[in-house]
Amino acid sequence: MNTMPIIWTMNRVEHTLSPIFDENSTTLILGSMPSIKSREIKKYYGHKENRFWKVLENIYGEKIIDWQSFVLRHHLALWDVIATCDIEASSDASIRNVTVNDIAWICANSKIERIFLLGKSAYNLYYKYIYADVHIEGRYLPSPSSANAQYSFERLCEIYSVIKNEK
Repeated sequence: MNTMPIIWTMNRVEHTLSPIFDENSTTLILGSMPSIKSREIKKYYGHKENRFWKVLENIYGEKIIDWQSFVLRHHLALWDVIATCDIEASSDASIRNVTVNDIAWICANSKIERIFLLGKSAYNLYYKYIYADVHIEGRYLPSPSSANAQYSFERLCEIYSVIKNEK
């Protein structure tokens, strides 16, 4: 049986999820760009294989029923560094021609004191385009994507515990 390889092409993608935050948010968690699945179901870290929500359930010791309420109840904020970019599928490694979201706007309309950057792309883009405007040091955390297999679930929980514990 002959199968044809899947060939992804670069697509211009626009970020379609609104930031989740309120005036009491103190901790901002930034990814790079939502995956195809996350954009499709309109949920941050929405791919069923992504470990983000399971890690937060573990470190906060509660089942997340309503993810947006969970974020706000714990004074968190969620958004992504990228507003638009060229990307192949959901591969951060392919990201090109970036425009960034207005992270300074969230910081000005909340009490953000800490920023966590999920993955190398988010970290690098934050320092390249955003840090000079917000002046809040960003802390790198490894991507919770299942594609980042070098980190076990247990190790991610250990690393991500800083989100809850460092206040």
